[in-house]
Amino acid sequence: MTIKNAMVLAAGLGTRLRPITDRMPKPLVQVGGRAMIDYALDSLADAGVTRAVVNVHHFADQMETHLAAYPRLDVAVSDERDALMNSGGGLVKGLTLIEPGRVFVMNADLFWIGENAGEKTNLQRLAEFFDPERMDMALLCVPIENTTGHNGKKDFGLAADGQLVRFTEGSGEAVVYAGAIVLDTSLFNDAPQDAFNLNIYFDRAIAAGRLYGISLEGHWLTVGTPDALVEAEAVLQQAGVNA
Repeated sequence: MTIKNAMVLAAGLGTRLRPITDRMPKPLVQVGGRAMIDYALDSLADAGVTRAVVNVHHFADQMETHLAAYPRLDVAVSDERDALMNSGGGLVKGLTLIEPGRVFVMNADLFWIGENAGEKTNLQRLAEFFDPERMDMALLCVPIENTTGHNGKKDFGLAADGQLVRFTEGSGEAVVYAGAIVLDTSLFNDAPQDAFNLNIYFDRAIAAGRLYGISLEGHWLTVGTPDALVEAEAVLQQAGVNA
């Protein structure tokens, strides 16, 4: 199934990336010669998405200018200038700007390289994997050895059938949440309208046995600090994908 709509979470302050983010929003920081958010937007376009909502707060005017010039998607802005809504509240607010149904949800400050040309992309694989009869959400995950810039924390244990639980020793393959989800917007029919953390819905899904995931193909990068930015640049240069 091709998913046409997406929400990109991009409203954070990027405090750990200071002093760079004292003058620009984190999603517009250049990595490999391109704004970070463009990697996420390109991944969505490659997967068949046609419309994406992006929430903005920090240097919102810069974000709006950049998004208006992005050529591959119809991009709508969810304005959080007045108050940050956290990951869950921002998602629920942004989803009002797209049609109900299945959507991708992505973070704007991480991406991956190394997908196999001519094969289904990671997001296409995730969309096909999602089964709303069994799942509240399907998460794209990554083995910790295939990450750059990560703090080393193991987020989930991944079972052979794809079921996810919070990581403990013996809970399955140790994986990191790679910042991409497929879900149906009906999951938030009863959601609060103020700020809340999306982890609440992760934990609810785990308790119900309805949180699942797959491992991405390739190498995953997150750029949360100046040191991580240097590491990401080195990985991209070595892989020959710098702009």
